[in-house]
Amino acid sequence: MQGREMIRRMENSIFLQLMIVIGFVSFITTQVYAHPKVDVNIISSGHVPNRRHHVPKHKASLPLATANASTTHVYHVTSYGADPTGKIDSTNAIIAAISDALNRPGSGFLMNGIVNLGGTRIDLDGGNYLISRPIQFPIPGRGNLFIQGGSLMASNEFPNDSYLIDLSPAASTNGSDLEYYFEFVTLRDLLLNCNYRGGGIQVVKSLRINIDNCYITHFSTVGVSVKGGHETSIRHSTVGQHITAGGDPAERNVTGIGIELAGNDNSITDVVVFSAAKGIMLSGQANTITAVHCYNKATGFGGTGIYIKLPGLAQTRIVNSYLDYTGIVAEDPVQLTISNSFFLGDAYIVFKSIKGVVSGVNIVDNMFTGSDKGIDTVQLDQTNGAFKQIDQVVIDGNNVNGMNLRSTIARRIVQGNSSLWEADFNSALVFPDLIKRAYYTFIAEDTASFPVHALRNISSNKVVIQSQTTVSASVHITADQGGP
Repeated sequence: MQGREMIRRMENSIFLQLMIVIGFVSFITTQVYAHPKVDVNIISSGHVPNRRHHVPKHKASLPLATANASTTHVYHVTSYGADPTGKIDSTNAIIAAISDALNRPGSGFLMNGIVNLGGTRIDLDGGNYLISRPIQFPIPGRGNLFIQGGSLMASNEFPNDSYLIDLSPAASTNGSDLEYYFEFVTLRDLLLNCNYRGGGIQVVKSLRINIDNCYITHFSTVGVSVKGGHETSIRHSTVGQHITAGGDPAERNVTGIGIELAGNDNSITDVVVFSAAKGIMLSGQANTITAVHCYNKATGFGGTGIYIKLPGLAQTRIVNSYLDYTGIVAEDPVQLTISNSFFLGDAYIVFKSIKGVVSGVNIVDNMFTGSDKGIDTVQLDQTNGAFKQIDQVVIDGNNVNGMNLRSTIARRIVQGNSSLWEADFNSALVFPDLIKRAYYTFIAEDTASFPVHALRNISSNKVVIQSQTTVSASVHITADQGGP
């Protein structure tokens, strides 16, 4: 009897477990089939079912992506027949893509009649394109657009006096009524091979142009030229006539200008100029050079890293930069700052006299490293006449290794038993025969005495202190050329 009872209980337990499993499977089945079947065709027609949140995301996004493709404003040059292999001339195709981009309806205006194209992009699709004439915008008065993502190479027929990309109005268009031709045009992620025929990029009378992450090489004239306008930004780019990483055996023969700024309020940031006779040429006011590395043609071969050709009002700031075997020349500098920069390989700074003016100049907190050849860190070129107007010039706080440190503030200590103490500052001061202020501290060894002393002379960059009687003393003297 007990055995039968045990068998009966086991059968009941198995039955109960079986019923639980069947109920759970039924619950799952009910949940699976509880949702209505989604009709993709209904979604494509614009009708969204009530249970829309159950539609798989990738299904719902398909018609949206299709719509975006028809409304975005990206012009692929390959769609116009441009050859991304560089075997066939792609000039006409690229200009056709640009022409369509410039002719699309804009959204309001930017500056003085410049149409806002809303971020329209001309995409080079990572190709390498051969061009036989400049890529020039056929219509002026346009802005907010991009050219990006590929390489341009000048053909053997490319004109020697042109630029691969030319942001100036074509001869057939009239932009004379515009204050600026173009605004907020961005050239980015481009390699420009000029094939030693002309220059890389020209920007004329335009506003807020961005040249970003571009590599410009093999130019014969200028890598990047900015004329008029203002607020062009050149950043994260490399410019060089011959491709080298230094020590080029043909460096003596390098020509051309890496970057030329003949306009106001521009900036060059995080840029390398690795090959050019002049790395950067400045002939416009209020430009900023930051974190630039110039190792173009060395000074010893006749090159210049940065040339400031704006006598009388430079308003230029050069900071946190690296002048590598090539220095800085400034004509009649007025309002010029050079700070926190590194000069390697006997690189130095030259003030070149045009009308003999230097004013409002700060050369501070720089490092100079040379080869113990007796090269001065700051030099004067007075071929055209001496500097006569020297005002508010501070050259101080720099450090040197293997060069002669030149400053406008110098210090000496003269010790002895005498009535006359003379300190010669000619080896330390920048300007000849110019001391505007002198300060001294007279410390007599006999603390009980109180000798009478005075400043007697500051001519010929020498300071003379005289005491009324002979006394053992130390005299600490500071000479300053930079006062008003």
